[in-house]
Amino acid sequence: MNMEIVSAATLLFLVMDPLGNIPIFLAVLEDVAPERRTRVLLRELLLAFIVLVLFLFFGRYLLGFLQLSQHSIRIAGGIILFLIALKMVFPVKRSPHAAEDIQGEPLLVPLAIPMVAGPSAMAMLMLMATNDPGRMTDWLIALLSAWLLTSLILLSANGLKRFLGRRGLVAMERLMGMLLIAIAVQMLLEGISAYLLEQG
Repeated sequence: MNMEIVSAATLLFLVMDPLGNIPIFLAVLEDVAPERRTRVLLRELLLAFIVLVLFLFFGRYLLGFLQLSQHSIRIAGGIILFLIALKMVFPVKRSPHAAEDIQGEPLLVPLAIPMVAGPSAMAMLMLMATNDPGRMTDWLIALLSAWLLTSLILLSANGLKRFLGRRGLVAMERLMGMLLIAIAVQMLLEGISAYLLEQG
């Protein structure tokens, strides 16, 4: 696995934010029968993966239909990442509202979408596919790697919450947010620089 795949997988993993999603997943699954929780969680994770694969392979056609330039996509992706990262570093109170709104087992919403397959992950996949469509296999490997690690963390949510505690989870999420801010700034600078060079 080359470094570009590793970098893409790391970016997608940070965007999926599994550590930050642990409290919400636990709250939503609280009313599900204990013997079915793992099965339901696996189903939701698989649905999220399918949605993300669809955006990876077909999202660029949507961007092409909208006639958006690569520079605007990269700058928009940087802004989205920056906003997501700010929420991770300076979190607002995250209420597990889905647990109150959904009766019985969740299906697709809110665990698969938008908790795992969120707008930021979809935007990053479309950006990767649009910037280098000849490397779709590499991007698929990166997505699969990030999804597998995210799935392992969420499947171990109870144990991780006991081991790290609430403060530990918050500290880890803020560290991930700081890394995302650096990546977002780099994306913005690259997009603006490419646009200025093209105009000049």
